[in-house]
Amino acid sequence: MYELGDYIVYGNHGVCRVEDIGILNITGVDDSIVCYTLQPVFSKASTLYTPVNNDKVSMRKVISSEEAQELIDRIPQIPLLKIECDKQREDVYKEALKKHNCMDWVKIIKTLYARRQERLAQGKKLTFTDEKYLNIARDFLFGELSIAMEMDKDEVENLVMERLEQYNTV
Repeated sequence: MYELGDYIVYGNHGVCRVEDIGILNITGVDDSIVCYTLQPVFSKASTLYTPVNNDKVSMRKVISSEEAQELIDRIPQIPLLKIECDKQREDVYKEALKKHNCMDWVKIIKTLYARRQERLAQGKKLTFTDEKYLNIARDFLFGELSIAMEMDKDEVENLVMERLEQYNTV
């Protein structure tokens, strides 16, 4: 169980802060179910409510600062996603995103940066689908790392990009 003030990764909503834990005082909602009230950190427009024992949506605590730094240091060794053919590409991205973990987000980013370089060499841009999944993975990764390392998302992005460029993976 999470505590008030904890930062968690909640499904496809990214990093959320636990704002309250308790029974919801909302008409039509079962008053025997204890829920988290979550505030997405990078989207102040909505508040989320989910049962404490929800097993349908992935919930996990944000990684620690040490784990975040280790991940950034390991970026050069993290392998690209294996995509056998272009028809599988979107399915591979979706499957990696479903796991809701930083390592898979790095794999997507590295794979798509490498693909961008290949396509640029051919005089082409990334496809709409590639751009879409690159942006999703970047938002999730940079958001979580910024909370873990208590840094601005732009600073985290610069750190990650330096690691990618330093090892010629871009």
